Amino acid sequence: MLTLGVDLAAADKRTAMATIEWLSDRAVVRDLVLDVSDVQIVEAGQHADKVGLDCPLGWPEPFIALVTAHQAGHVSVGDGEGAPWRRRLAYRQTDEVVRQETGIVPLSVAADRIGHAAFRCAGLLSMFAAAGQDVDRCGDGKIVEVYPAAALSRWGLTHRGYKARGQQLQHLDLVTALCAAMPWLELGAFETLVRRSHDAFDSVIAALCTRAAAIGKATRPNDDQRVIARTEGWIALPTCPPSGLIEVAEV
Repeated sequence: MLTLGVDLAAADKRTAMATIEWLSDRAVVRDLVLDVSDVQIVEAGQHADKVGLDCPLGWPEPFIALVTAHQAGHVSVGDGEGAPWRRRLAYRQTDEVVRQETGIVPLSVAADRIGHAAFRCAGLLSMFAAAGQDVDRCGDGKIVEVYPAAALSRWGLTHRGYKARGQQLQHLDLVTALCAAMPWLELGAFETLVRRSHDAFDSVIAALCTRAAAIGKATRPNDDQRVIARTEGWIALPTCPPSGLIEVAEV
């Protein structure tokens, strides 16, 4: 099995992509690239069994409804409903699920800078579909939405601060901790890059999360949630410890 993890930025610069091959007793990073274009991502995705994108796959349905209503000039907010109303506009159903399960609040695709990456992602999903890939925002097709910070938290690893300026030592410690938690993961010739770049590191985590989704060890929307997740997207949170990613029979 090959899983592809993409740490998607708004532009090619700062976008990283990692490919992991899953064998019976180990996982090997076969490729790791920085400053990746849409064409490169779609091409690599053609050869992968599952592709994980670290980026929202859609916008909150209430936000879409607001924009449509605002164009016609008909927006109303009930008395005392300002803050809850704005929260429903800012956060998707899956964001709230992640918050409830991990205590981590994902960035708002409707009200934060991650929206710029989501614009790019929307075009990327269209490119995948045009290439004949099954694009299901619930994660049941070739593409799945992943969230490295939440996965790191689930695995008991540092999930905050390692990307901040001047936190290179913390980042190095995190890579060391990851290798200790996953002794079967072989970074090989890419270890130096993973230790140097948190974008590269996040793409590796994205590929690990993608494995969890591919083998049925990640959260999935229930029947009621699926209705909204088809348009908003769904974050696949790993439901197994690190060892669970490798302790399965290959299919």
